[in-house]
Amino acid sequence: MRTTSTPSPLPADSLAHALLLAARAVAAVIGGRSLPEALAAHAGEPSRAVAQDLAYGALRRYGLGDALLARLIARPLAQVEPRALLLCALYRLDTRPEAAHTVVDQTVEAAGHLAKGAFRGLVNGVLRNYLRRRDELHAALAGDDEALHRHPAWWLRRLRAAWPDDWQGIVAAGNGQPPMALRVNRRRVSRDDYLAQLAAAGIEARAVGAAGVLLARPQPVDALPGFFVGLASVQDAGAQRAAELLDLAAGQRVLDACAAPGGKAAHILETADVDLTALEVDGRRAGRIGENLDRLGLAADVRVADARDVASWWDGRPFERILADVPCSASGVVRRHPDAKWLRREADVAGFARTQRQMLDALWPTLAPGGKLLYATCSVFPQENGEQVARFVAAQAQATLLAEERLLPQGDHDGFHYALLQKAR
Repeated sequence: MRTTSTPSPLPADSLAHALLLAARAVAAVIGGRSLPEALAAHAGEPSRAVAQDLAYGALRRYGLGDALLARLIARPLAQVEPRALLLCALYRLDTRPEAAHTVVDQTVEAAGHLAKGAFRGLVNGVLRNYLRRRDELHAALAGDDEALHRHPAWWLRRLRAAWPDDWQGIVAAGNGQPPMALRVNRRRVSRDDYLAQLAAAGIEARAVGAAGVLLARPQPVDALPGFFVGLASVQDAGAQRAAELLDLAAGQRVLDACAAPGGKAAHILETADVDLTALEVDGRRAGRIGENLDRLGLAADVRVADARDVASWWDGRPFERILADVPCSASGVVRRHPDAKWLRREADVAGFARTQRQMLDALWPTLAPGGKLLYATCSVFPQENGEQVARFVAAQAQATLLAEERLLPQGDHDGFHYALLQKAR
């Protein structure tokens, strides 16, 4: 009789353990969950940082990894976790070729903890076959758009149509590592003083934007001077443009209509003494707004509400400024959220556009005469940006487009679109 034994637990700080955690996270994404949510299940694990790198890396190049597996395995694997483990291992082999033997060995060890070890032999054979045929396999994929550019075919088609001269740069940025930028809380410290504190801590950085600092290399937040007492926040330099464009002044009544996790709301409060109302439809995410504001020594009226359901949250007093940071495809920030490329479907773009129209139409009556509304997305798709704004301005006789700013993802910042609208007096 054939018997199976329970494998010994993997060392918590081993590569095998990190590969196992990463495989489970990637499998959860393939099943429809977001990557941050999937990784949250492994919070506190000693190998979580390595697992996070493996999961993000495998998903940034999912199109390539999936195409390679299609040529390495005769029939697609019905089980998701062994497939996810192989995707993570292929990423590790390509980024750490000098450690190929260790990567294969540790992946096989991890496979022993999936499906009672039934895939150990398959995993070992697939990875060794890949190492033997690597050049041949990559050459065979030269004409495969999804493998070459590591984005879904429909996504690439939209980028080529919208940005014929820039689409390759957008794709390259989306496949890369994101920069790490900070926003200095100028209520507590000047940017020059904070740059000096970073330098004293051995952290290389430079100024960017009005209140931003761009780090030469990403750092854990506990290495940042004064982070936990509110001297700085992590926020992309492109995202910092929102508060800068709103034309804020003390005493204004301001609405942040989709405020979680609170970065832009905090920046608004750091910029001027305003009366801020922050809305968030998700109660759990709304809690993060309060946590971020508390750390920075700031306060706002945070409400759990759908911005479109105006009657449920508005008291009838108009706002001088509104930030409409609307839900979108997140196509400008996929290097931070690589799961979005593969979780999204093309029809989702039209769905987001409908929600955006509903939000603009609902929020406009709450804006005071002469007030300004900043429409913001982290998308690079025109259907969510310029086309949306043009439709709204054409339909609203009282709306004037004062400024429009398009930021394509590049080295210093992610991709954003901003349109500043003013209501007639």
